[in-house]
Order: sequence, then C-alpha cells, then structure tokens
Amino acid sequence: MAKETLGEFEHHVLLATRRLGPGAYSAAIVEELEEVTGRDVAPAAVYIALRRLEDGGLARSDLRAPPEGGRDRRYFEPTPAGLTLMGESRRRFEALWQGLPAGGGER
Repeated sequence: MAKETLGEFEHHVLLATRRLGPGAYSAAIVEELEEVTGRDVAPAAVYIALRRLEDGGLARSDLRAPPEGGRDRRYFEPTPAGLTLMGESRRRFEALWQGLPAGGGER
C-alpha cells in the first residue's frame, strides 16, 4: 500500500532534495536541513529516511561521480509520486494554517 502522508522528517528530507536539485546527496541534504531549520541533523537519520523514501517509491537515486571529482556519490530526487504527496501535504498544512496568526503562538 502506498503512503498517503509524510512524516515531518521525511517531508523535510524530500524538500531538501527538491531545493538542492541535481546536487542532492546525503551530506548536502544534512547541511541544507541544518542551515534552513537551524537544528542539528544526524547524517544517519537522513540516510535512513532516504532509503525509506526510496523503498516507498517517493524518491529515487543514482550513483555518479561528483562534478568536482572524487568518490562516486548517490544523488537523490523526489519521484512524481513523492512530488504529489509533498504537494498534498503542503495543501493540508496551508488549509490548517488559514485564518491563524503568522506566528502561530497567539490566540
């Protein structure tokens, strides 16, 4: 059965792959997540999430040489199913946020 929702961390990882485009390999994804979220991210957690997303058909990867040379790296990107699920998740969150103050903490 295909996933119908994304967990928060999986969603963050897929968003990072989307933001990075063709340069989305695990170490770059960790750096992107830490920079954008301001939180420490365990590289192993990203690797596990990427494998889970790939196993679920929401991401795909290929092994290739990095542009600057060196060891081959596994680069990731969301699949069409992953992009669809990301979009559905975004719409749900935006609908829930509608009418609330931007800060979220005020009532």
